[in-house]
Amino acid sequence: MLKAAIVLLMLALVASLGSGFYFLMIDQGDRTKRRTFHSLGVRLSLAATLVGLIVYGVATGRLGHRNPWDAGPAPAASREATRQ
Repeated sequence: MLKAAIVLLMLALVASLGSGFYFLMIDQGDRTKRRTFHSLGVRLSLAATLVGLIVYGVATGRLGHRNPWDAGPAPAASREATRQ
């Protein structure tokens, strides 16, 4: 569920980036239209939400890494053997 929310937020960020580019091209030089600025605000809030979700996922242990070269923390017995 958390990973799906992260993917949806990333897609929303890309959509917001595209709409901001579209508004920038359409509203060139018109100082009365603030659609590009509002698109930036939406993109900023989406990015902050995305960072918050990632931090939450890592802090709760729902997100992590499963790298084959990282075996994780060494057991206490092997740490004692390497010290001697």
